[in-house]
Amino acid sequence: MEAASMEAAEAPIPSESLMDQISKYKTMMIAAYKRKPIPYWILLVLGIIAMVVAFPASSILSRVYYANGGQSKWIISWVAVVGWPLIALILLPTYFVTKTVPTPLSLILFLSYVVLGFLSAADNLMYAYAYAYLPASTAALVASSSLVFSALFGYILVNNRMNASIINALFVITAGLTIIALDSSSDRYDNVSNNEYIMGLVWDVLASALHGLIFALSELIFVKLLGRRSFVVVLEQQIMVSLFAFLFTTVGTFVSGDFQRMTTEATSFKGGRSAYYLVLIWSAVTFQLGVLGATAVIFLASTVLAGVLNAVRTPITSIAAVILLHDPMSGFKILSLVITFWGFGSYIYGSSMDDKQS
Repeated sequence: MEAASMEAAEAPIPSESLMDQISKYKTMMIAAYKRKPIPYWILLVLGIIAMVVAFPASSILSRVYYANGGQSKWIISWVAVVGWPLIALILLPTYFVTKTVPTPLSLILFLSYVVLGFLSAADNLMYAYAYAYLPASTAALVASSSLVFSALFGYILVNNRMNASIINALFVITAGLTIIALDSSSDRYDNVSNNEYIMGLVWDVLASALHGLIFALSELIFVKLLGRRSFVVVLEQQIMVSLFAFLFTTVGTFVSGDFQRMTTEATSFKGGRSAYYLVLIWSAVTFQLGVLGATAVIFLASTVLAGVLNAVRTPITSIAAVILLHDPMSGFKILSLVITFWGFGSYIYGSSMDDKQS
C-alpha cells in the first residue's frame, strides 16, 4: 500500500493542453468582462481607438502640411494646442456626473501649470521642426525615445523604480535611435539638405527629452501638490497646461508673422485653401482626441496598457507613412522599428513586474 501511494505521489501531473489553456483564458476574460458594466467597456474601446488612430493621424497630417507647401513651424505647434476647448467640453459635464467640484488653484499650482504650458509650447515647436525635415516614419521612430527620457526623469525626480527589464529597454531603444542616425542618407527628401536632416534628428531627440521631462514634472505635481489622481484632476491639468501652451504659442505665432502669412500660404497650398484649412483643423482635432484617449486608457485600465498602445502606434505611424506618403523604408529603418518594438515590450514587462510587486 505504501509503495503504491508513493508511486501515485511521484506520478507526473499531466500538463494542460492548448485547448485547456485557451478555455481557461476565455473563462478569465468572460469573468473580467462581467465585473465591469457595458459603458466601461465602450469607453475603454473608444479610448484605445483614439490612441492608435488619432495620434498617428495627427503625425501624418503634420507631414502632409509640409509636403504640400506649408512652411510655418509655429502654425503646426499652434495647431497642437488650439483644440484645448474640446477637453473642456468633456470636463464640464463630468463635474455634474461625478458630483465633484473644481480643484482649488493655489499660487504654486498655478505657476506649475504656467511652467508646464511653456515647456509644452517649446516641445510642440521642436516636434514641428522635426516633421518639417524628417519623413513621418523616421520622426515617429525617433520620437519613441521619449520613453527613455520619461523613465530617466521619473527615476530622478519622482523616485520611480527601475529594474533590469526597464534598463534593458532604455539601451535597446537607444540602439534603435542610433541605427536611424547612421542611416540618414536613405530616407532624406530631395528638398531637404543634409544639415536640415541632421537638425531634424536633433530637434526630434530634444523634443522627446523635453516630453519625458514634462511627463515626470506632471507626475511630480500629482505627488507633491495635488495628492490625488483621478480622471477629473487629470483633465483639469491637461486643460490648464494646454491653455497656457496655447497662449505662449499664439504670441509666438503672432510675433513671427505666421498668422499674417496664413492667407498667402493657404492660397499656394496644393489642393487649395479648403485643403489647407482642413489639414490644420483635423490636425487639431486628432491630437486632442489622442490626448483624451490616452487619459481614458490610463484611468480605465492601466499605464501598462497605455504603454502597449503607445508601442503599437509607432509601427502604425511608420507603416501609414509608407503607404499614404510613400516614405522610404530601408532595411535599417525596418531593423530600427523591430528593435524599438522590442524595447517597448521590455519596458512594458518591467513596468508590469513593478506593478505586481507593489
